[in-house]
Amino acid sequence: MLERLAELEAEYEQVLSRLADPSVVSDQQALKDTARRHKELEGIVGCYRDLQGATADLEAARDMYTEAAGDEREDARAEIDAAEAKVARIEEELRLLLLPTDPYDGKDVIVEIRGAEGGEEANLFAKDLADMYARYAERKGWQLEILGSDPSERGGYNEITFQLRGDEAWRRMKHEGGPHRVQRVPVTESQGRIHTSSATVTVLPEAEEVDVNIDPNELKVDVYRSTGPGGQSVNTTDSAVRVTHLPTGIVVSMQDEKSQIQNRAKAMRVLRARLLKAEQDRQAAELSEQRRSQVGGGGRSEKVRTYNFRENRVTDHRVNLTLHKLDRILMGELDEITDALLSDERELQLRGEA
Repeated sequence: MLERLAELEAEYEQVLSRLADPSVVSDQQALKDTARRHKELEGIVGCYRDLQGATADLEAARDMYTEAAGDEREDARAEIDAAEAKVARIEEELRLLLLPTDPYDGKDVIVEIRGAEGGEEANLFAKDLADMYARYAERKGWQLEILGSDPSERGGYNEITFQLRGDEAWRRMKHEGGPHRVQRVPVTESQGRIHTSSATVTVLPEAEEVDVNIDPNELKVDVYRSTGPGGQSVNTTDSAVRVTHLPTGIVVSMQDEKSQIQNRAKAMRVLRARLLKAEQDRQAAELSEQRRSQVGGGGRSEKVRTYNFRENRVTDHRVNLTLHKLDRILMGELDEITDALLSDERELQLRGEA
């Protein structure tokens, strides 16, 4: 471990030099990549230097012990014990810091939410989830951009796609993917009975053009007139765009913008993210036949989280976490859940299961 830490310290010094290099500063992508690596290394190198200082203190305490006598020897023994405890604590901290990092940490995310089982109630719940993530993004200082939406008859969403930009967006949002189940009395229910419905959430790391190579010859692009509520361009111009990736059959449609060019640009951003996710899934499937995709079938029995309105309860089934604060979570107070999921991810890594 010490050899690896020495290598990382040397790399850290090189990164500091690159941050002061005018050619890096003038290249937006190079500066972004270098700043990201600096952030990754800064904590590790700082901890390594703390370890070097603590180890030196331990050696000094041991030297004092060999030279001491009487009561001084007891004091020196106490210093050794304290120094050994500090070294052990820092070594454990470094062990955690040196765990493999997610290759998509630092990336922005694209979130897709769809009503699944439960008819219009599922679409209304999809809107509740979208609003919850919007409030969470506001709390975290992230930027939210709606890429596309398909409103339902009663004000919910058949589907909505949006992008979140900001620090830790992928790290905090990556575990939100999967079927989310709601238990409540729908607005359409006249007898006051509780129904169970579900919506699916898909979280994709935004893919840069360098991450995913798309051959223009493998795309089929259709344009058509947008539908639904909107401005003066709706139903009057061919501004809506449907992009089909022929090798995979992935289809992305966008119509929210008035410009065909803008809709196509948004569609390509979503397509790149979906293709990157498809490649993630393919690689993961090679490692584990038991792996299931984030969305699954969207059924009510396949769920990552349950929202029970009558009990004001949220349960995340992956970490067996239950919180009786549904009202606050819907207002965007998600950190307690995301912290638990990240802690679970770290424990799996320590056990070699992730």
